Amino acid sequence: MAILDEDRLFPTDPVVRGIARDLYAGVRDLPILSPHGHTDPRWFAENAAFPDPARLFVTPDHYVFRMLHSQGIPLEDLGVPRADGGKSEQDPRRIWRLFASHYHLFRGTPSRLWIDHALQEVFGVTERLSAQTADAVYDHVADCLGQAAFRPRALFERFNIEAIATTESAIDDLKWHAMIRDSGWGGTVITAYRPDSVVDPEVDGFAENVARMGEMAGEDATTWGGYLAAHRSRRAFFRSFGATSSDHGHPTARTEDLSQSEAAQLFEKALRGACSGEEADRFRGHMLTEMARMSLDDGLVLQIHPGSFRNHSAGMLHSFGRDRGYDIPTRTDYVTALRPLLNAVGERADLTVIVFTLDETSYARELAPLAGVYPALKLGPAWWFHDSYEGMMRFRQMTTESAGFYNTVGFNDDTRAFCSIPARHDVARRVDCAYLATLVATGRLDADEAPEVAHDLAYRLAKAAYRL
Repeated sequence: MAILDEDRLFPTDPVVRGIARDLYAGVRDLPILSPHGHTDPRWFAENAAFPDPARLFVTPDHYVFRMLHSQGIPLEDLGVPRADGGKSEQDPRRIWRLFASHYHLFRGTPSRLWIDHALQEVFGVTERLSAQTADAVYDHVADCLGQAAFRPRALFERFNIEAIATTESAIDDLKWHAMIRDSGWGGTVITAYRPDSVVDPEVDGFAENVARMGEMAGEDATTWGGYLAAHRSRRAFFRSFGATSSDHGHPTARTEDLSQSEAAQLFEKALRGACSGEEADRFRGHMLTEMARMSLDDGLVLQIHPGSFRNHSAGMLHSFGRDRGYDIPTRTDYVTALRPLLNAVGERADLTVIVFTLDETSYARELAPLAGVYPALKLGPAWWFHDSYEGMMRFRQMTTESAGFYNTVGFNDDTRAFCSIPARHDVARRVDCAYLATLVATGRLDADEAPEVAHDLAYRLAKAAYRL
């Protein structure tokens, strides 16, 4: 018995559903391009077996453990390690049983669809996960994980991944990428330049991180000129490991285009830890414009992921550290915030700036009109909390009228959960085919054009935008 409905996410009208099915048949088996995400390059470097089902599906996935925690389940009971040295559950079967007994919490959510897809399509599970089936499913998945066919490189090839980008800090030595390159394996795993720890004055250890970047680059990064030179050096190092993009996770979308003397003064204050919150935001904003100018020189695509109030719970941050499900979307301005950067470089067709949002109210009002006129600006797909059927459909409905399809960049999965990658791309392809089918059925897109658009959204736009 299959867990998944073969017509999932398609329109209910029989005629429109038929169009969607035909479009989907033309794209379902296209190679996967994963140009932005957070899988661990160590998996592909060492090609070691994944340890157990709990540490594959539950413990590392904030989508999973935040939902369980919202119903009162302590994170430590799910094996999430504590930053304060406290104990967390170590028995993977107990973690799995707890997860399975609460699987009903995921009804109707994207996580349920992704996990069901992974269990059925990757591991061949044919019964729904529950308290009653927990041990049988655990044993089956654990048995699979012990086989060579389920090691990271084998799954990479089985998933038909053409290229995948991981994301590393500017002060990462990229040793795992070096190991992948030196191994002779043919899979394309590239890095992306994430300089937040050396760009954000409010990050703990900012000055130490900057000093470390200078050491790695052979520059005196304590001076403004040396600091910029160190960024250029590190970007070149990342490019030598295949990087085609930089990635910036700022609290806001603010950009600035300050004079070099003003930027240097802010930088000096940042190194001393003397910046106010406003000054730190101005410095981050100016560095986005500096990074855009560097992109004109070295070709890296600039990604901006703003608008998350990170680590909302001070107590959970202290107990468990960062990235534990307490990142919450905030209202985000783009029209005013992006204007300095766009005034500086927005007319450059040889630059690509990809902007994401967690504030859906900005799609039709701000982002689509901006991307619909500035040559440098492209819209990233529905992201994070909106990586869902409803979120993807809203994205298309609110952006296509002003930006069209070709000022967007296709889909990227932005995930740490490796086995969910095929599921996420499948969902995106189904949703886009459903949307296109509606356009065809209502006379807004010719039937002979729709297959080409479906192919572009599933594959070509990401390949072009990220220069893969």
